[in-house]
This record gives sequence, C-alpha cells and structure tokens, in this order.
Amino acid sequence: MSVTPPASFVVQRNAQSASLQDLTPLAFAGYAHFTAMQIRDGRVRGLDLHLARLRTASIDMFGQALPDTQILAALRAAIQAGPAEMSLVATVYSPAGEFTVAGPDLQPELLVRTSPPSAGPSGPLALAAIAHERMLPSVKHVGEVAKTYLLRQAVADGFDDAAFVDQQGRLSEASIWNLAFWDGEAVVWPDAAMLTGTTMGIVRRQLDRMGVLQRVQAITPEDVPALLGAVVMNSWTPGVPVNRIGASTLPAAPRFLALLHAAYQAETPVSP
Repeated sequence: MSVTPPASFVVQRNAQSASLQDLTPLAFAGYAHFTAMQIRDGRVRGLDLHLARLRTASIDMFGQALPDTQILAALRAAIQAGPAEMSLVATVYSPAGEFTVAGPDLQPELLVRTSPPSAGPSGPLALAAIAHERMLPSVKHVGEVAKTYLLRQAVADGFDDAAFVDQQGRLSEASIWNLAFWDGEAVVWPDAAMLTGTTMGIVRRQLDRMGVLQRVQAITPEDVPALLGAVVMNSWTPGVPVNRIGASTLPAAPRFLALLHAAYQAETPVSP
C-alpha cells in the first residue's frame, strides 16, 4: 500500500535552502518588512500588489530595493519546492542587522518561508477599540510587539481581537487586519493612516470593475452604531464578519460579505 508523503514546506534565503547558520542572526532581528500571501494551485492573487509593497517598503527602510525579477525567482523556487497550496511569507532584511546603518553597497536580502494554507477564522468577531498608532503604518514591518500585546489584552477583556483608534479618534485598522464597513449601499473604508493590505487592494479594484459604490470616510467608534455591517480582511480572506466594536454592536450583513468575496474571486490568480 502506497503512503502519501507529508507536504513539504521550506525556508529559503535568496532562493536557496536556508541553513541554521543563515537563520541564527535573524532569530531576534526586528528591522525588516514582509508580505504574506496564500498560494493555491501554485498561483497567487494580487502579485503586482505584493511586488509593489516589497519595493516601496525596501526603498523606505533600506534606501534601495531588490529587482522584481529577483523576488519572482525566489517566490518560484519556494513554491516549486512545496505543495500546490500553502501560505507564503517573503521577508526583506538588511544583512547589517539592527541598530546600524548599512552602506549603499550592501543590498537587502530575501527570506521566504512557506507553511500550511490558511483561511482565517469564520467569525463573527468582537473587536476591542484600543488607542494605538503603528510606527510606519504604511509598511508591513516585523517586530511589532504592540500588536500581540494588545491582542492579548483584548482577549483578556472578552473580545476576539483589537481594532486601533488613532490620536484623532478614528478607527484605522485591526491587529493583523484591514477594516471595511457597509452603509447598505456603499463599502466604506476608514480614513486614517494604515497599512493598505494587498487583499484590500484586490477588493477595491475589483469592486470598481463591478460598479459597486465605495468611499473613504473617517469613522470613529461613535459612528459604528449607524453602520450596517463590518468585516476584517487580510491575506487569509477578503472578509470575516464583525459583530461588535467596543461597546457597539453591528448587524449581520450577508450581502456585504458576499460582495467582498465575489470581488476577491474576480481577481485572476497568476504564477510568479
């Protein structure tokens, strides 16, 4: 009787298998950025958005970026080394490490890790509204102790996760999620400093193509009771329903959720 071997997942540095010696200096490194994606049948949605994220963040953090061709080759190597379905995280870092300024001739390096696929929680979720603003909010960077700390605090207070409120009193994003709201006719995106997620980018451009109304608006916790639905989204899923933010409850919004998932599915997955 044949036995199917277990799925193989990898850690690669610059498109080559990473050794313990490669990884040891990175074990506690906190100056890096990354993008996360779900691979299905060897393909990914929003590849252009992932490449743009890595490019922009590298220039912001390191003053230079790896060529897209190098990134794509590393993604292909990791995908070809594993099963058809997986989660993939691509992290860009400086070999100079933390607490130092690398010279312009020291190029960033790329670490790619794959793991089992994920679809996220089913929800609905209750989010604690917590005052917090991320450092470099437009960058998906590592070492964010506040996110896990505030998540733990939210769960200890009886919530599932945390939504962040900025110094102007506006909801911005959740711990590892973007927020989106529904007013019954339009998708409402928060107006605040935040990370623009790749799934958020996919959904927004596909909703445009579908002719669905969208707008960007400052939303405070006090505005939540007037809204007719809310979700969180990230690379796992285009929408997990939210039924409470702080003290305010939100109704189920199946049409809203269906629109978001339809928009995501409308994006054609591509191979790196």
